[in-house]
Order: sequence, then C-alpha cells, then structure tokens
Amino acid sequence: MLDLEVVPERSLGHEQWEFALGMPLAQAISILQKHCRIIKNVQVLYSEQMPLSHDLILNLTQDGIKLLFDACNQRLKVIEVYDLSKVKLKYCGVHFNTQAIAPTIEQIDQSFGATHPGVYNAAEQLFHLNFRGLSFSFQLDSWNEAPKYEPNFAHGLASLQIPHGATVKRMYIYTGNNLQDTKAPVMPLACFLGNVYAECVDVLKNGAGPLGLRLRILTAGCGPGVMADAKVRAVERNIYFGDSCQDVLSALGSPHKVFYKSEDKMKIHSPSPHKQVPSKCNDYFFNYFTLGVDILFDSTTHLVKKFWDQIQELLGHPMEKPVVLHRSSSANNTNPFGSTFCFGLQRMIFEVMQNNHIASVTLYGAPRPNSRARAEASAH
Repeated sequence: MLDLEVVPERSLGHEQWEFALGMPLAQAISILQKHCRIIKNVQVLYSEQMPLSHDLILNLTQDGIKLLFDACNQRLKVIEVYDLSKVKLKYCGVHFNTQAIAPTIEQIDQSFGATHPGVYNAAEQLFHLNFRGLSFSFQLDSWNEAPKYEPNFAHGLASLQIPHGATVKRMYIYTGNNLQDTKAPVMPLACFLGNVYAECVDVLKNGAGPLGLRLRILTAGCGPGVMADAKVRAVERNIYFGDSCQDVLSALGSPHKVFYKSEDKMKIHSPSPHKQVPSKCNDYFFNYFTLGVDILFDSTTHLVKKFWDQIQELLGHPMEKPVVLHRSSSANNTNPFGSTFCFGLQRMIFEVMQNNHIASVTLYGAPRPNSRARAEASAH
C-alpha cells in the first residue's frame, strides 16, 4: 500500500517520486514506468471522438488514484483519490488515513483545521468540504436526512450537524479555491529536470511554402546559484531548412534521441525521379520529445531536410485527395489510432486521424537543385 504525502494546491508525493500539479503527462508516465513493480494496473482514459473536450486520465486502479490532465496542454490539472482504503495518506508528516486511522470528519478537522462551511449536493448525496487547493467529499446516502447547519460557525467543523464518524469518500487536490473552475497551472520548476519545453511553435514561411520553425522555449534558470536564479525563462530559437547539425545543436541543445530511418512509407508519392533508387545511407532524426519536434537530416549532407511538429489546428485546405497511411506493419505496431489520412499543401503534409483531429504536421524544404542546375544558375 502506497504511503503518500498530501500537499494542498501542489502535489501528492512519495519518498521517491511526486505527482505535482502542472506536471507534463509524459513525465507522469515516466514515473509510472520506472515504478511499475509498485504501481500496477494503470489505465489510460481519453475520448476518441472529442479528445480536446475531455480530460486525459491516468487511472491507478490498484491504488484508487486518478490523475486528470488538461487535454490541450497535457499538464496535470487535478489529483483525485477515489478509494481511500487503498492508500495511506498524511499531511505535514502526520497520517490522517491508514488502516488504523479512519478519515472521519473529526479526523479531517484535527489534521487540517477549520474551514468555511461545506456544500451539500442533494443529487450526488455528497457533502463537499473545501480548503484552498483541497476538497473532501463525504457520502450521505446512508443518512436519514440532509445535514443541518447551526447559524454560528465559531467552533469549526464541530458546529456542523454532521453525524459523528462520517468518512471521506473522495479527496481532490487542485489549484485555487474552486474545483469546478480549476485549470492546470504552469509547469513547476521541479518538473524541468534540466529539460526545455516549447511554449509555442510557429511556422516560418513565404509564398512558396515553409522556411523553418520559430520555437518559443521555456527553460529553468541556470545561473551561478540555484536559489539566486530559480525562475523560468523564455527564449526564441529559429531552425531553417538547410541548417547543419551544429546549427541545430547550438540552437536547441542535444536531442533526447537520434533515430535512423529504415523505411519511408511516403517516398512513392514524391515527384523526385530518384524515388525508387535505394539509398546507401539512412537519413536520421533528432528527436526532441519535450519540444514535440523531430528534425530529419540528410544522411549525405547532414543538413535539415524535414520537420515534424505536433499541433492541433488546421493551417490550410488540401487541393488533392488524401493518402492513407497504415502504421500496423511498421515498428510502431502499438498505434491506438489506426490508419490516418495525409493531406498535402504547400510542402506540408497534415496527418489527420479518423476523428478529424490532426496528429502531426510534416514540413518539407524546397527541392535542392542538382549539380548541373546549380552550375547553370551560377553561369547566369
């Protein structure tokens, strides 16, 4: 059984890890993967048809915990403990929920102190007791009548006419005073862990098509002292087609991974005459996971050849019928979204899922002239 520390408006944590509000989805998944022997039977819940209208949820079924992430920015918005019998909980190092200590209303009063009068929801038959960044829900279905309130609340929770021994059914950790209106906070400094994150990615283009990307990057301050420079900074970096590996490394830093291509499912649709000629060397990607960007380099020239960027808004209207892309036969055989449609527009390819949401956008640079064409251009 997990033994966790509750920090209102901030986190639910263990000695070795912490789920903090504002944490990216990928970081939470990384924690779960690292501790898979302890945290088991995790479900990923999302809406297939309306993925941006409903929260992404990591359901820790064995531990009675749900982590709710904002569907658009994928940062942790709410931590819900829906089965307190499966975990131990403490506040400021003192337990208020264990197998020996029941989370009664008297125990909550003793551990957290007085607060404003709670709210009774007759439809749910739940009594909600709210602190800043923390709420407790008490089940009332076994009570004969709704709770009554005395006019004087000078004595804290004890002045509320709630039966003794009423226990907490659910607990929520969130930002602000209202659970219904809460939003995912900005990423806390503790979640950067030496990484940089993209606040936004813009396409640089002219009338002919894309020229590159402008990235607004968030990074934790890295001055001479940690306490002297503990803040988030924003910087802008531009990457263009034709940039060298050194240019990209200088602008964005080292990639999280380098991936060498073994196949190209879209090559047959290329207008280039050499599309059927097998390459002697494999092109390779710089994968920047926290930026949501992959950059493809030509294996011969080592110059930027193609971007990829995860976005959620359509940038244009295709002129031709889409190409159907099947991923089942590739190395990525765990893709849960099935076949996708690829639309081409101005040296950009939009990969659209079956729910009409964009999965990825691929940007191509202008075709590089061959040696004869370059010689003729130089002569003119």
